[in-house]
Amino acid sequence: MKWRKLLSLRRWSHVFKRIFMYLSSPQVAKGDKLLFFIPAILYWVLPDFLPFMPIDDIGVTMLLMNWFVDRTERKYPGLNSDNPKQIPPGR
Repeated sequence: MKWRKLLSLRRWSHVFKRIFMYLSSPQVAKGDKLLFFIPAILYWVLPDFLPFMPIDDIGVTMLLMNWFVDRTERKYPGLNSDNPKQIPPGR
C-alpha cells in the first residue's frame, strides 16, 4: 500500500462512498463482510489488552475500511459499476 494513496482525499472519499454499499450489498458474501467487522469490533472492544499500539481506534477502522474496499473491488468487479442494472446475480 502506497503512502500517497493513504494520504489522498480522493481515495478516502471513494472509500467512504463504497464501504456502505459493499456492506449492505447481498452480492458480497457474509464471510467477506465479517473479515471487516470482526477485527474492527475486536480492536474497539479490546484496546486495553493492546496498550502499546500507537494507532487510535478510528485509525485502525479506517485502515480496515481501505483494505476491505480494495479487496471487495478486486473480488467482485461487477459491483464497481455505478449502474445497478449491471450487477451480476448473487452467489
